[in-house]
Amino acid sequence: MDDQLTWRPAWELRYLIAKLEVSPVEVVDHFLGRIEEHQAGLHAFVHVDHEGARAQAQRAEQAVLGGQDIGPLHGVPVSVKSHVHVAGFPFMGRQGAPPARHDHLAVERLRAAGAVIVGHNSMMGSGAGAPRPTGTPGVFSSFNWDVEARNPWDPARVPGWSSSGGAASVAAGLVPLAVGTDGGGSTRLPAAYSGVVGVHPTVGLVPWVDYSRSAPPVTTTAGPLARHPLDAATALAAMAGPDGRDFVGITMERTDLLADIDAGVEGLRCAWTDDFGFTAHYAVPESDAAIATARSAAFALAGLGAEVEAVDETWEDFWPSLSVTHAVYGPISILGPQGDAAPAPEAWEAALDLRARNWHRFRHVLGTRDVLLSVTSQIVAPPIETWDQWWTSGGDFPFGTFAPAYCSHTWMFNWLGFPAASVPCGFVDGLPVGLQIVGLPGNDATVLRVANAFCKAFPRHERPPLS
Repeated sequence: MDDQLTWRPAWELRYLIAKLEVSPVEVVDHFLGRIEEHQAGLHAFVHVDHEGARAQAQRAEQAVLGGQDIGPLHGVPVSVKSHVHVAGFPFMGRQGAPPARHDHLAVERLRAAGAVIVGHNSMMGSGAGAPRPTGTPGVFSSFNWDVEARNPWDPARVPGWSSSGGAASVAAGLVPLAVGTDGGGSTRLPAAYSGVVGVHPTVGLVPWVDYSRSAPPVTTTAGPLARHPLDAATALAAMAGPDGRDFVGITMERTDLLADIDAGVEGLRCAWTDDFGFTAHYAVPESDAAIATARSAAFALAGLGAEVEAVDETWEDFWPSLSVTHAVYGPISILGPQGDAAPAPEAWEAALDLRARNWHRFRHVLGTRDVLLSVTSQIVAPPIETWDQWWTSGGDFPFGTFAPAYCSHTWMFNWLGFPAASVPCGFVDGLPVGLQIVGLPGNDATVLRVANAFCKAFPRHERPPLS
């Protein structure tokens, strides 16, 4: 059984645990062993709680043996992005950092669903505001490539930015589930680069409560990374819903994210866009191949009974507006120097108006369709030696930064608050490509339904070399 656990979905592990066919202790020990085996090659963790995870597993085992009611993730090992607080874990794995006093609400709810929290994943860069390097060249002069996550499909390449360790962990079978965060694509893009499922839910669906007294994010979400959409939906269902401690989250009761997860796509209406009418100027040499791979996957849904059509709607580039609005809602280091001054009134008004125009265009397209489909990233995982283009080669890209090129197909949905998911849909030169599925706010269940139908019909059986 031990060798059979690695690639089983979380829902199946929970089923086996409930049926007493495998113990939570056996499951957790297996995945802790996987982490130990591959950490040196992947650098996917900054903190592993061996003792605490085994104690959680033992309690989970006693609950099953005692006939207690168990949750939908009972005994399932889960890792967490390192800037998401976990009680007792040092923040971001930093030596000497005081341990967190409380779980982030997403972690609190996963524990209530029975999950075993095994550790903090490494995270590359911007999720916690990576500092610009000084003194020495390269984006990671304040980091150390010896501890940055690697892509299990090719450890000479990155697994994406920000939720990097979680995506690498799930892709390599170190855990069946991880928690990422997405402020511009930071769950979906590592998912696409690493060949797994990543979910950015409707903004506010998962409350942001971490007791750290930091301001709740306006456009960032916590969401799952998984190999199976059903696992992602189960984890999101556990994390979602209002909470009295959250000031900005959705206060209405959530819809059932699992009720129609297996309903398929027959009769659903899907729109496809190559480039939203503006992302071509961010393209790189492999972009045509990546878009073609995702386009072929999108139109394959027609064979499952969906109606799929390309739309020629042209949206406006989000970057000029987003750069201004982030100067108010919280500058991000990769946007470049923002200063302390508020934007000029004219710039602020223009930014809001541009956002409104795009918001109306998306609502128009999705008013007669269930989902919008695109490639998640038109760039496949780059080599680590070129990843410092965030800083050293920024001037070679539109607007003088690599950021909008990297996030060309994803960031607008953080900016607008729409839910989106990335599912693996093929390869370009041996590197994974993601298909992005987008819905109207609150339509997370349909996004997950389409993701599940696609992955069931077109499963990926490839395994990364570093696994």
